[in-house]
Amino acid sequence: MTIAFIHPHKAFLPEVDAYCKFFSDHQINTVVLGPKEIATVEADVEWHFMGTDKGGKKTAVKIHEYASASAPPFNDKKDMIKKIITAKPDYRLFLNEYVRKQFDFKDLVPFGYRDMGIDLSFFQSNNKKEKDFDFIYTGSINKERKILKLIKCFAEGTMRQKSLLILSKDYKWLKNKFKSCKNIFFEGPVSQNEVSDYILRSRFAINFIIDKEPFNQQTSTKFLEYAALKIPIISTEYEWIKKFQIQYGGEYFYLKNDLSNFNWNEIACHPYSFPQLTEWTWEKQIRKSGVLEFLQSTYPELLFT
Repeated sequence: MTIAFIHPHKAFLPEVDAYCKFFSDHQINTVVLGPKEIATVEADVEWHFMGTDKGGKKTAVKIHEYASASAPPFNDKKDMIKKIITAKPDYRLFLNEYVRKQFDFKDLVPFGYRDMGIDLSFFQSNNKKEKDFDFIYTGSINKERKILKLIKCFAEGTMRQKSLLILSKDYKWLKNKFKSCKNIFFEGPVSQNEVSDYILRSRFAINFIIDKEPFNQQTSTKFLEYAALKIPIISTEYEWIKKFQIQYGGEYFYLKNDLSNFNWNEIACHPYSFPQLTEWTWEKQIRKSGVLEFLQSTYPELLFT
């Protein structure tokens, strides 16, 4: 049996590696393709990370996964267009209830929820590495995330004497803008196996999420990875993280909207602690999503013990 994971390689999708490992461990072949490569492989399951899927000849079971709602501007219109032009799958996966409601499908296609997870290697990493950077930010640097506000603190503000590592991709525009700043470093993209090493070389980790939909309603994978590695977390304050803290615990340094409290003394003196993450492994997230039961209903020979 072969499962083809299909996405345009624009976003960070650590779940693809997690799925490939999970299914490979159960003797199922996996391939990762771009949308134009689908015709080159005979797959039993086409697993699309949406985006859109305009259909074509249906020769495989189709799963559509919505890891996020569309980003602004015009995010509601983007979601509506995707919904209209996308072929109907056999099963849908959504990050959470918020993402499902954004698309608001009215059909009877079965669905489940698959939240973000953490690779087991993050729990097993050694947190005693020498610290080469004061702060690290990992993940997207798309302009709609307003990250310039943060970086300017290191270029000309309260943190200009401290170092920042930005671990991302497609950062040429940002690197050029801050090329004169010797305390701001850029790396990436790197494999998922290398991410933990960079985080562990940093004293503090930054989870910078603007308090605006859909960003403030969606799980922050980098936050989970920071927490698993037990690196003190500096974060903006927004709805998802506050709900997470109530349910799973942990103590984080919350930045004010104007970043006026982003200074070394307050950060260094803050008491940090880490959440309970036993339910946040990739395997547990995959197993409770419902997708395995769906696959078994279609292919009864599959066993996921």
